[in-house]
Amino acid sequence: MNYRGVPVFGFVGFSGSGKTTILTKVIKKLQQKGLNVAVIKHTHHHFDIDKPGKDSYKFRASGAQQVIVGSKKRFALMVEMEQQEPDLTYLMSKLELNELDLILFEGFKHEKYPKIEVHRKAMDKPWIFRDDDSIIAVVTDADLDVSHLPVLGINDVDGILDVVLNRV
Repeated sequence: MNYRGVPVFGFVGFSGSGKTTILTKVIKKLQQKGLNVAVIKHTHHHFDIDKPGKDSYKFRASGAQQVIVGSKKRFALMVEMEQQEPDLTYLMSKLELNELDLILFEGFKHEKYPKIEVHRKAMDKPWIFRDDDSIIAVVTDADLDVSHLPVLGINDVDGILDVVLNRV
């Protein structure tokens, strides 16, 4: 599946399962292949990329609804929201799609884009794939015997990359 012509693929699992570690390794491999990748991460936690005392923080604290901080290397857009959490589609709409080959996301368990479940045996959490037909592979350190999904080892970055590239 794609969003406005850009393939979309996700990584889901419970907190602490290793999603970010795996995703960073996959991103590095995709970059080495010359692909431009965007990542959208869902968090349940309150977060702020800005710090008290900085000019951009002062702008937001004084009531600015949107603040862009830019430099020679990057820019960041901060948007104040007084609504419920944004969904994946809303966040994807903020990306510069014409510059992307692939959109990856972490979290957003309920989205119906193709996803890989990351699962750690020691966490003793339920399997997500059993109730989600948009999960197309499982990455785990547990013994899992299923016939309808590829099961990859937690350190099999090349195998994970193959699943992503074959799907998108």
